[in-house]
Amino acid sequence: MQKAGKNLYCPSSMLQAVLVNTIKQLEQIQELNQKNLKTHLSEQEQAEQGFVSWSYPLELLVQMNALAKSVIATEGEQLAGYALTTLREASRFHKDLDIMFKGLEGLLYKGRPLFSYRFYCMGQICIAREYRGKGIVRMLYDKHKEVYSGQYDFLLTEISTRNIRSLIAHEKIGFETIHYHRDHMDEWAVVIWDWTQSSK
Repeated sequence: MQKAGKNLYCPSSMLQAVLVNTIKQLEQIQELNQKNLKTHLSEQEQAEQGFVSWSYPLELLVQMNALAKSVIATEGEQLAGYALTTLREASRFHKDLDIMFKGLEGLLYKGRPLFSYRFYCMGQICIAREYRGKGIVRMLYDKHKEVYSGQYDFLLTEISTRNIRSLIAHEKIGFETIHYHRDHMDEWAVVIWDWTQSSK
């Protein structure tokens, strides 16, 4: 395992996964988030390219990154993708996260209450269209595991069951679905990448 300070490189290019350290990087995340919101895409684009469901204003990104740094993939100054580190403590100011957690209360994982484990959330992962198919999802998640697996048992996220592209990508990483639920926005699959057991 590499040290957290090192970069993970995509073998076929100068792409690298790094921790977010500047406001400019957060602004780039916010811009990419807006480009890929499902409300800004046609149904065909959603089906073919995937989409993100939650809008992330810059102020929220700044607050989240102050708790724990998110991971981005870059090529020079260009943002290729992001994977938002979202600690459970962020529910104090992240209203959507708070709603999500309340919906997960009482959920068990391996016979124990979900919230008895040490975990954080993947707030959102998104790859710029021109960088898709280059292994960046794997790169971003490998960086998360490298940096945070010593502190947490697993990484949890929710994926719209309509977002087939994302569901497949997460399964390839090693995520497993532990629960389904529906809210006012969509139907969601709750998925976990368990770092306490052998994973892909």
